Amino acid sequence: MNIEELREYCISVKGASESFPFDESTLVFKVMGKMFAYTGLDPKDGLFKVNLKCDPERSAELRARYEGITHGTHTRGLLWNAVYLASDVPDKLIKELIDHSVEEVIKKLPKNKQAEYRSL
Repeated sequence: MNIEELREYCISVKGASESFPFDESTLVFKVMGKMFAYTGLDPKDGLFKVNLKCDPERSAELRARYEGITHGTHTRGLLWNAVYLASDVPDKLIKELIDHSVEEVIKKLPKNKQAEYRSL
């Protein structure tokens, strides 16, 4: 997956929006006003990665299985993963992890906001 394909998939998520709330090179994707993904558009190491929310148990399993999945940039613990786009992580799994990140965001919303999202 390349950075353009990543953007296309993220923006295709139901109710997704994109913005640059931090700086001009960090692209953030949100649903219901909450971040589900962010990526640097000018990576220092030349490798594009996307940061995604993840269930902590699944996060630990993924980090153990794939070299291309590490702790999220500017985050602690297991709630965010950095997923390198050009790595051993299959595109299909990256898309699944984007969807999982959205679900992690939605399930933390109040019930009325969850229902609002589901009805979009």
